[in-house]
Amino acid sequence: MAGSGVFGLGRFDGVRKDGLVTGQPRRSPVVHREGLDELLERARELARDGRRRILGIAGPPAAGKGRLADKLLRGLGDSAALVPMDGFHLAGAELRRLGRQNRKGAPDTFDVAGYLSLLRRLRAQTGGGSDEVVYAPEFHRSVEESYAGSIPISAEVPLVLTEGNYLLLDREPWTEVRGLLDECWYLEPDDGKRIGRLIARHVRNGMSRGRAREWVMRSDERNAALIAESRGNADLVIPGDIG
Repeated sequence: MAGSGVFGLGRFDGVRKDGLVTGQPRRSPVVHREGLDELLERARELARDGRRRILGIAGPPAAGKGRLADKLLRGLGDSAALVPMDGFHLAGAELRRLGRQNRKGAPDTFDVAGYLSLLRRLRAQTGGGSDEVVYAPEFHRSVEESYAGSIPISAEVPLVLTEGNYLLLDREPWTEVRGLLDECWYLEPDDGKRIGRLIARHVRNGMSRGRAREWVMRSDERNAALIAESRGNADLVIPGDIG
């Protein structure tokens, strides 16, 4: 059973009507000491019965969430699809209206209600020959905006991956995300390497190196500290870089 885990974790608080376990872990997460192959097998086992499952990948900015999700997708093939949380960034115009443009990436700069609604739709989506398609938005770093209806998720796909910073956050309304995930992993890379990747990402997207470093240390790392507090809500902690 998902969350009670296929791997015998057995740490969740409640059971939903559809038999899926929900809630927060009751003890410290397991620390992953192996490689990508073992993570792939864990993901396969999660969706072994063919029912819709949702696997979350959380962690601070530039932890490698997207890279790991892409590697899992390649290994899982047609049995999985990816819906990044970043598709729910508020538009630049809305951030400016709210006066939050200098904090883009903070918890209150996302459409959390929209993300929760999508996760619930994905939970309710059933296979069995259904031709229903759920569409998700996708964030494009080249323009720093999201495009609606970019990612199609068919009902036949048993495993949906979703990755993002705040999947485990203990702050309303983000706390509702955890109960919609069958399992969630937390990435914990070396902070020095992660910060270097983050600065390089901002430079690629047009910032000067000085401006990128200032943004990272003022904004991104404040968010990273908040995200780190949610580590204990994960099923699995993955230290270092995978693959």
